Amino acid sequence: MADIVIRAVSKSFDRSRVAAVQGVDLTVKDGELFVLLGPSGCGKTTLLRMIAGLELPDSGTITIGEQDVTMLPPRRRDIAMVFQSYAIFPHLTVFQNIAFGLRMKKASAATIDERVRWAADLVELTDYLERRPAQLSGGQRQRVAVARAVAVGPSVLLMDEPLSNLDALLRLKFRSDLKKLVHELKATTIYVTHDQVEALSLGDRMAVMRDGQIVQCDTPLQVYDRPANTFVGGFIGNPPMNCLAVTVNWVDGHLQAQVGDHPENGFALSEDLRQLAGQQVLAGIRGENVRAGRTRTPGSVRGQVAVVEPLGSQTLVTVTIADQALKVLTASDFAINENADLWIRPVTEKIRWFHPVSQEEIQLERDRQRSRSTV
Repeated sequence: MADIVIRAVSKSFDRSRVAAVQGVDLTVKDGELFVLLGPSGCGKTTLLRMIAGLELPDSGTITIGEQDVTMLPPRRRDIAMVFQSYAIFPHLTVFQNIAFGLRMKKASAATIDERVRWAADLVELTDYLERRPAQLSGGQRQRVAVARAVAVGPSVLLMDEPLSNLDALLRLKFRSDLKKLVHELKATTIYVTHDQVEALSLGDRMAVMRDGQIVQCDTPLQVYDRPANTFVGGFIGNPPMNCLAVTVNWVDGHLQAQVGDHPENGFALSEDLRQLAGQQVLAGIRGENVRAGRTRTPGSVRGQVAVVEPLGSQTLVTVTIADQALKVLTASDFAINENADLWIRPVTEKIRWFHPVSQEEIQLERDRQRSRSTV
């Protein structure tokens, strides 16, 4: 078993006296591909380096399997790490680079040969074993780094933004190959990235970090659909989640979310949201969960088109409603011009509701009832 348990781990650096990681609690299951996601400076790499033993925590504990490794050096943790830079030796062949960790462990020549060829086959480098790094592409060099890490057969595999130096097409291919590889290995894997597409596509589970803390930890789909706060909603998704300031009121016996001061500028809500009545809240709306049209439909709100951005498969339209911007995804053949009127109607079942001050998700009674009914 190589589950990773982190309890109350904190780390600050003397020069800045800023806490890079603050009281983090996290459990990564045995064999899980777990992603740490967040913006630059949020503490995700510092947390990864503490798991690896490259940094020591100021407080808290880290266990791998049943062993407390908090103060152990990296060589005693049964881990392997893939860095953002390739970190391979330019004077060694691909074979020699992959074999490096095995040689450090004083493996036999037969074991080294077997493990190197096995790892090279996993990452499709069998035909390149005698080449040197200068003769390889960027994607191939990163495959060498991955093969070197898996060849030693670690219980835990740590990856620090390994795809960030690759171009878009290489990242796309390597991402799918890497996911398949990690699941075949069944090694407990922690993958650090600031790229939300990587996080959503790779992880069995993911944690979103901000200012040294984990703000949400769940499956990628749950984090996308049910962000814990406006930060997560705005960080995950392309375009990011819209947060529209609205007032929820009863109008002519129907519940409505009013945008701005005009009483007719609102969209209809279902009555199971009655607990929001009379409140000013933030409506979290994904761009793909908005229906747009050039003519008014029941329950729609009028906005003015500010920007039209064709994306190929879709068109991204930025609409202004009562001085608030809303990004809407439409079909690629949806014809609309800037400054034109556009009627929009959110899919109300998909709206997430947030407190305007704390910006945390509002816990709705209807959701609690649904949760109880499924237990």
